[in-house]
Amino acid sequence: MTEKLKGIVRICNTDLKGTINIGHALTKIKGVGFSFANAVCNQINMERNKKIGALTEEEIKKIEEVVNNPKDLPKWLYNRRNDFDTGEDLHLTTTKLNLQKEFDIKRVRKIKSYKGMRHSYGLPVRGQRTRAHFRKGASVGVQKKSAKMRKGK
Repeated sequence: MTEKLKGIVRICNTDLKGTINIGHALTKIKGVGFSFANAVCNQINMERNKKIGALTEEEIKKIEEVVNNPKDLPKWLYNRRNDFDTGEDLHLTTTKLNLQKEFDIKRVRKIKSYKGMRHSYGLPVRGQRTRAHFRKGASVGVQKKSAKMRKGK
């Protein structure tokens, strides 16, 4: 008994291949990780190994509703707990997540915190070393062969 699979399924403004399992396909949505995808499948009592192309429109709507409004999922799964602006626990996905990340970076730049200054200079923000990496753009301590020839070295 073979089921007719859809080639592409659209969930949360993201195109997902219909041949992938539900648990794996949900992780392709920006803002949804492995644990959150498993929790969504458990919430709506759906097998994680089922192909996403075999889902009905009702099942797709259920998944999208839980991903967008995860009321009954534990708060520690959310990707934005205790939001700076509202103080609420939120779970953002796709473009909302991108916009919020951009606003957060603009805020720390504006107040000129340490992290904001590191963002402004294009340096690593979270304590990584810079001796050997992060040398994109202008070369540091390196001269081209033609520049060396002009100096006469």
